[in-house]
Amino acid sequence: MNYRKLGRTDLTVSEVGFGLWTVATSWWGAKDDAEGLALLRKAYDLGVTFFDTADTYGNGKGETMLAEALGDVRDKIVIATKFGYDFYTNDGKRDGHKELPQDFSAAFVRKALEESLRRLDTDCIDLYQLHNPRIGTIQSDELFATLEEMKQEGKIRHYGAAIGPDIGWEEEGVAAMRDRQVPSIQIIYSILEQDPARAFFPVAEEHNVGLISRVPHASSLLDGSYDKDKGFAENDHRKHRKQEWLDMSMKKVEAVDFLYGEGTGRTIGQAAIQFVLARPVISSVLPNMLNEEQLREFCEASDAPPLNDDEQTRLEELYPSVFKNEEALAGSVR
Repeated sequence: MNYRKLGRTDLTVSEVGFGLWTVATSWWGAKDDAEGLALLRKAYDLGVTFFDTADTYGNGKGETMLAEALGDVRDKIVIATKFGYDFYTNDGKRDGHKELPQDFSAAFVRKALEESLRRLDTDCIDLYQLHNPRIGTIQSDELFATLEEMKQEGKIRHYGAAIGPDIGWEEEGVAAMRDRQVPSIQIIYSILEQDPARAFFPVAEEHNVGLISRVPHASSLLDGSYDKDKGFAENDHRKHRKQEWLDMSMKKVEAVDFLYGEGTGRTIGQAAIQFVLARPVISSVLPNMLNEEQLREFCEASDAPPLNDDEQTRLEELYPSVFKNEEALAGSVR
C-alpha cells in the first residue's frame, strides 16, 4: 500500500481507502455485521488507513461499526464522516432510496457532530464532510463559521464536502474550493464517468485541495464481478436499473479490455483504480469492497503497474466517442 497527503492538510491517507457504505447499508444486498467488521479489520491489516463513512449510513451504523472494528487503533487511522441529513426525526426516516431531508443549521450540525463523536467513540473527527450540499449551503456563512468553531474546539481537524452526482455537483465543488477554501472534496470519477470531475482538477491543484474519489468501478461494471446471466440480487439497488443501462455499459467495458489481463500485470478492477490514481491531485480512492477477495485485489491495486502512456492515450480517444455521450447511464445513486 502506498500513501499520499490529503491536499494541504496534515493528514496522510492510504491510496486505497474503505468506504463503509457497502457494509453499513443494505443497498448492495444483505450483509452480516460480523462479516463487515472482519472486512474492516482485514483492510487495516492490509495497509488501509483511511476510512470514510457518514452519519446516515445505516442511521449511524457505519460509525458504530468503525469504532467497534478499529477502536483499538484509532490513533493509526484517518476517520472521515459526513453530516447534513436529518434521520433523527420521524420525518427524517428513510423511505427506500428516497433522499432524506437536509439540515445544515448551526444547531443541527452541532447535534450531528456530538452524535457522530459518540458513535465513533472518539473526541475528534479527522475529516468532517458536508454530505451532498447544494450551492445555498456552500454560501452559508453561519455554517462555515460553525465549522471553524468546531476546529478551534478540537472536535474536528478538517472539514470538506462530499458532492455529486445528482445532488449538487460542479458549481458546488468549485465554490467550496475557491470561496470556502475547503482542503478536501469527495467526488465521483472513473473510466466511464469522467465529467464533470475533470473540471475540478485544475481548481484543486491551484488551491492544493486533496480529492477523494469514490465509485471507481462504476457500480461494479469495472471490477469483473458482474455476470449478465445472473444479474444482481433482488435486494441490490442495481437490480432496479434499466436493461438499457446494463447493455450499453457492458459495451463500454468491452472497449477497455486492453487495460487488464495477460501481460498487463493487473486485473480490470486494479486498472480502474490505477486510472483514478494517475491523477496526483487525487489522494485516495474508495472502491466498493463487498468481500475479502475484492478487498485484497483492490488493496493490491496501489502497487499494480500504472497505466502507461499508450493506454492513457487510447482512453482519451475513447472517451468522447464511446463513453461521454451516454456517461450518465454509467452512474449511480450514491
